[in-house]
Amino acid sequence: MASDAKKLQPIIVKKVKKAGHAAHGGAWKIAYADFVTAMMAFFLLMWLLGSTSQGDLKGLSDYFSSPLKVAMTGGSGSGASPSILPGGGADLTQRTGQNQQSETPDPLRKKRALEMARREAAIQDAKRLAALSAKISAAISNNPKLAKYSSQIRLETTPDGLQIQIVDDQGRPMFTSGSAVLQPYMRDILREIGAALGGVENRISLDGHTDQTPYGSGDRGYSNWELSADRANASRRELVAAGMPEDKLIRVTGMASSMLLEPDQPFAPVNRRISIMVLTHEAEERLLGASRVPVLAEPEAGQPATETTPPAPAPAPAPGAAPAQ
Repeated sequence: MASDAKKLQPIIVKKVKKAGHAAHGGAWKIAYADFVTAMMAFFLLMWLLGSTSQGDLKGLSDYFSSPLKVAMTGGSGSGASPSILPGGGADLTQRTGQNQQSETPDPLRKKRALEMARREAAIQDAKRLAALSAKISAAISNNPKLAKYSSQIRLETTPDGLQIQIVDDQGRPMFTSGSAVLQPYMRDILREIGAALGGVENRISLDGHTDQTPYGSGDRGYSNWELSADRANASRRELVAAGMPEDKLIRVTGMASSMLLEPDQPFAPVNRRISIMVLTHEAEERLLGASRVPVLAEPEAGQPATETTPPAPAPAPAPGAAPAQ
């Protein structure tokens, strides 16, 4: 019976069902992407730091330390070197960096530089002309033969330069009446002045002047204009023979009576004069900018006279007419 009861006992089988994993979502992907991005940014930063020059690094450091100061004043270290090599730039021997200069400079800076250069040139001109004036005065006064003619030699500093004028005196003319033939004492004066101008650095202008006395043969083409030009050219030859550099002359002009020294006395002897102007650089620029007047020159042998050469000798005055002085 007992065995039968065991046989009749039911067998219970339990089946365990495994449940699936719970859903994790996509949050891990975002975290992983952030990590990769951060690593990429880190390595990019390391690469940039390794390829940046020392000057740029110093500039970055200064900017984050005091950004306003660097932005307003700049200074060394604020990107002074464009290269990672020591010194950089075109010269690799320099270790502090080289700034690349702009091909188009600041117009205001260029103007200031030009003004400074002109002021410096004016200062140098004033020193040279003052020394030249003293040199000529000493040469005339120390020469016993010329000292008595000192009243006819006038030195004056003008805005255009040092003006040296040799004027006629009553009864003591510089040239033979009505011609360009130099008197002996005038030749000596010109030789002294020419020697003093031997080392001149500035350019020179030379003018001849007459009074208003009309030339006797003016109706035949030779007037005070030609006479004053002849006298200026004769003076030029003496100055050059004494040592004045001829290439320093930029103009030899006959002014006739157009610029009287004594306008109230147009026939006064003092109006007959030779004017030598040692020009400042500024006056030279103004003169050459306005017009370039050729220097009078003598004709070569066998060549016809031109406008820049002295005219033929003056014809004899017409009967009854007084020649210009």
